[in-house]
Amino acid sequence: MPPVRKNSTADQIWVRKVNRSLILGKLRKDNFYSRSRLAQETGLNASTVSSIVNDLISENLVRETELLQPEIGRPGRLLELNPNGGCALGAEINVDYLLAIATDFTAKILWRKRVSITPGQEQTATMDRLVEIIQEGLNSPEVKGLTQFGIGVGVPGLVDYHDGRLRIAPNLHWQDVPVLEILKEHFDLPLFVENEANAAALGEYYFGAARGIENFIFLSAGYGLGGGIVLDGKLFRGSYGYASEVGHVTFDAGGEICGCGKRGCWETFVGPRIVERRVRRILRTGADSVVRQKAGGDLEQITFELVLEAASEGDEVALAALHENGRYLGIGTANLINIFNPEMIVLGGALNLASPFILPVVEETVRAHSLAPNRENVSIVPSAHQTDASVMGAVALVLDEILREPTLVF
Repeated sequence: MPPVRKNSTADQIWVRKVNRSLILGKLRKDNFYSRSRLAQETGLNASTVSSIVNDLISENLVRETELLQPEIGRPGRLLELNPNGGCALGAEINVDYLLAIATDFTAKILWRKRVSITPGQEQTATMDRLVEIIQEGLNSPEVKGLTQFGIGVGVPGLVDYHDGRLRIAPNLHWQDVPVLEILKEHFDLPLFVENEANAAALGEYYFGAARGIENFIFLSAGYGLGGGIVLDGKLFRGSYGYASEVGHVTFDAGGEICGCGKRGCWETFVGPRIVERRVRRILRTGADSVVRQKAGGDLEQITFELVLEAASEGDEVALAALHENGRYLGIGTANLINIFNPEMIVLGGALNLASPFILPVVEETVRAHSLAPNRENVSIVPSAHQTDASVMGAVALVLDEILREPTLVF
């Protein structure tokens, strides 16, 4: 059966949308473009570029800056994304906190708010509080008057990408929560709901450590261990959006029970909670450590932050726990490198905070457990956004709709 072609009007509209996205994408990556350079690098003719740029300027999405004096030819104005072109709001639901930010069109943070919540509290209370925070952000003086592009929300669990339903969130103890539908009841804006690590990966790709990297994996450890995979410049979601649940790869079938109900998942070996637990276990053997003093002698008061503080002072117990965390992280990372052959691994969340201590161990372990051709050109780097990676990714979900090239349809 021959492909069905669009009619000419629809075809022209689609082509113009592709060209707009192409130009916006160039300006997102570099603000040293003139109309003539855009024409050269996109292959579009000068009149098409000029027409689209004029439209984008009239829509307040692009602005002209200083005059460029070329060696040959007439001078032209440089172009850049207009920060005041609009705002995006990103939010993150976590086990013990909610975080929301509002950014301008260039992803500069204009407003932010973080509130603590009680772990395990009823999901209706959490969603009601999230709605309140988002409303506060949209009504804040910092973004008042700006065009509101939309709202993105990152959640720690399996999200059906087609309908925005959170199917299961083991660490939240939520199942089948229609997050998108709940938000639609309160906001008449474009809405996006995504797994928090997937969102964070997109944020690193757009304005983080992975800018310009087409194949990379984002790993984030907080209460659990999440992953986001970008292949050929596109977020890999799988059939329904459930891909990249790397934290639930089985490491030890007879290991401890994970929040998902299985035994021995990777996230039972890696993360802040696991580091705290290892330190307590070592101290119960009678080992000497400044962590004990920092916690006032109460092992239950040991936090990840105290462990990092002790490690920075050279404490052997703290360093041993972090290094063990790095080894398990490195083993799983080596497996991912062997499977996907990425250009980069980005470590986010609390892993980012511990990177001075665990990164060398991760790299050493990866060298020991990955195939040489796969690891030759891969770099392992901290996230550019640290613990804000997910919420910045939620902003990226919104901006992605404006900046990305449309999918080709035949």
